[in-house]
Amino acid sequence: MFTIPHKAKQFLVFSVKLLIVVGAFYFIYNQLATNDKLDWDKFLILFYKNQSFAGISFILFFSFLNRFFEILKWQNLAQVVKPITINEATKQVLAALTLGVFTPVGVGEYAGKALYFEKKDTKKIIFLNLICNGIQIVATGIFGIIGMMLLHFDCAQCDKNIGFWSFGIIIVTLAFFLFSYFTKKIKIKGYSIEDLLEKINEIPKKIHRKNLVLGFCRYIVFSHQYYFLFLAFDVDLPYMTLMATITTVYFLASIVPSFQFLDFALKGSLAIYFFGLLGVNEWIVVFVTMLMWFLNVVLPVVFGSYYVLVFKVLPRRH
Repeated sequence: MFTIPHKAKQFLVFSVKLLIVVGAFYFIYNQLATNDKLDWDKFLILFYKNQSFAGISFILFFSFLNRFFEILKWQNLAQVVKPITINEATKQVLAALTLGVFTPVGVGEYAGKALYFEKKDTKKIIFLNLICNGIQIVATGIFGIIGMMLLHFDCAQCDKNIGFWSFGIIIVTLAFFLFSYFTKKIKIKGYSIEDLLEKINEIPKKIHRKNLVLGFCRYIVFSHQYYFLFLAFDVDLPYMTLMATITTVYFLASIVPSFQFLDFALKGSLAIYFFGLLGVNEWIVVFVTMLMWFLNVVLPVVFGSYYVLVFKVLPRRH
């Protein structure tokens, strides 16, 4: 039987890791270099006008909290398989983010975390990661629907198109949940929604409660980071209107499956439409969205790239 020499295997593994890192940074560069809506002159003028060490530190702290809550969530869920430290959870979350940055709907993230565990635990890790991401979808959906309802009844502050879209999406969302409830016993390839709920219930309620709290805390952090960035760009809108629009944009962006590296473009286009109806300048919307993407995806990928490069493949015991 043909076997690969140890040195060749090491070189192959390093090449794959390097390719992942280079690929991640290429897509990041491509997003920043090819977007003709980024008017850097206007950005720099406003940045020098409003810059302050306290303000920059405040915004960066939100990015730290955002990722830290995600790390705590994963540490909490991973204990179903085995207890891990904050340091281990940090490595796994940041490395997985780097792997998932240019894969559809973050598929690489699931594989990335699984590589840190034994092969026999792969399915459990993928399922736990689904739960980890699922709570963010739940938070995004709840706050998004509330946001759309607020915009629907606040048409004095916005275009009536927002009310129309909001009402339509709320109806579709409720219809989807009703459909899921009445079809939960129908099996597709041997699996059903009811089976999924049973597996979720096997996880201790204490872990679910903590996951729920951390997920909602994370959502509140990054949505308010978005809010404070708009304030930094001198956007003068009532708190409720601004937050309702932010939660609506995040909700609509979460509905459309996309690549992580296209997240900036997707949220940007939705934000331009909704904030444009509120009279916010397009270039401000683009830069705030770009900064959110840079602070919460690009910076963690920088650190995650290090963990990808130093990652050592574990023996994949069955």
